Amino acid sequence: MTAHDAALLLRDFVNTLDAETGTDELAAPDRLTAWLRSQNLLPSGAVAGRADLRTAVALREGLRDALRAHHDDAAPGRALDGVLAGLPLRVAVVPGADPVLVPAGHGAAAALARLAAAVMAAVADGTWHRLKICPACAWAFLDTSRNRSRTWCSMRVCGNRTKTRAYRARRAAPDGAAPDRR
Repeated sequence: MTAHDAALLLRDFVNTLDAETGTDELAAPDRLTAWLRSQNLLPSGAVAGRADLRTAVALREGLRDALRAHHDDAAPGRALDGVLAGLPLRVAVVPGADPVLVPAGHGAAAALARLAAAVMAAVADGTWHRLKICPACAWAFLDTSRNRSRTWCSMRVCGNRTKTRAYRARRAAPDGAAPDRR
């Protein structure tokens, strides 16, 4: 993986659930299989089962909580630790390279373990803390701003919506008083 690849993979995985529309790309084991194959994480012939689907959804939601904590300063839930602990990973020492996490199993469990390994790859390349959750739409995004200050997934959509709401609230407030921001 090159720089940002791990972060982009994690972003895409978290975004398999569109919180605004309720569309879930991982709604069934066959859809999980298709998504993992589309990311070259699962070889042809291997399929995901119901247990893999439960693990994938728990991993996705645990990652979402962890990414939300990157700009909310909230502590991520402990559920992610439990999911990660159940994935088959091992450290591999490759001559001439740094040690890396690799799947120790096969099939869908190994594919999900590759996603867990992507967390550590994102930490190593400095992109982990740049992964955030948009407070307006719950979409994951990679903050590529120099000072890591980006708040929304898209200034054109979510940023504009939020700023428009704030403007309208200010205009509707008596005597131009600032509305309560709670």
